[in-house]
Amino acid sequence: MIDRAGLAAFLRRRREALQPEDIGLPRGPRRRTSGLRREEVAARCSMSADYYARLEQERGPHPSEQMIAAIAQGLHLSLDERDHLFRLAGHSPPARGALSEHVSPGLARIFDRLQDTPAEIVTELGETLRQTPLGVALTGDATRYTGPARSLGYRWFTDPASRALYDPAEHGFLGRMFASGLREALTRHGPGSRAAHYTDLLLARSAEFRAVWDAHEIGLRPKEVKRYVHPGVGPLELHCQTLLDPFQAHHLLVYTATPGSESHEKLRLLAVVGAQMTSTNTGLA
Repeated sequence: MIDRAGLAAFLRRRREALQPEDIGLPRGPRRRTSGLRREEVAARCSMSADYYARLEQERGPHPSEQMIAAIAQGLHLSLDERDHLFRLAGHSPPARGALSEHVSPGLARIFDRLQDTPAEIVTELGETLRQTPLGVALTGDATRYTGPARSLGYRWFTDPASRALYDPAEHGFLGRMFASGLREALTRHGPGSRAAHYTDLLLARSAEFRAVWDAHEIGLRPKEVKRYVHPGVGPLELHCQTLLDPFQAHHLLVYTATPGSESHEKLRLLAVVGAQMTSTNTGLA
């Protein structure tokens, strides 16, 4: 059963505790609200301000698990706080660890400060959970996929279009790397895991995957310099720095170019025209 009073009070307290600068927003001189405004939280959670306001007023519909997950993420809740929120709303908390898609508050705070940089948060299976606007301009909206196709490694072997963004000279290594990472995840989580499911699907669907899988390679890691062939700005060489959340098995990937380089200038151009490119090139990732 939903605890409307408890849910409303908890949402208010967490909203008031979260400051604009915590989520990368400027604190205007006329701000009198303690913490975030309701409409700011609603925008972060992709819901109407009226819907969110009704939850804080102990009324409105029974929020779905998807809505509660979005609110937990928008309010930068810890895992314990997220689980508490789910129970207040009358739902069982989602799984933790490798199966969890809840981005930790620390990782979320860093991510929110990278809005002018290509960056993304991915799971250990290459499923993109979040992207900055410039990240979307670089690789396309990778969060739109569903099912196994959410994994870039899965798309690599099942959708030839997924390779178009990457330098052809890197294709062989990338295929081996994706298979290596999947094998590590399978060994870590065992039969019945999502990694096992993806492996079975790829073994059935891709002769190329079967060939690299049979090599039993382990420990292949992404190269620091990634080479892209972007349809809008052409070749790019970007450095990729990774921050790992070991508890959630999430990686924050940040892409930068050497200052003064041709790729640096192209990133600046992409920042200007990225929104237009993204709207016309939705199949980049």
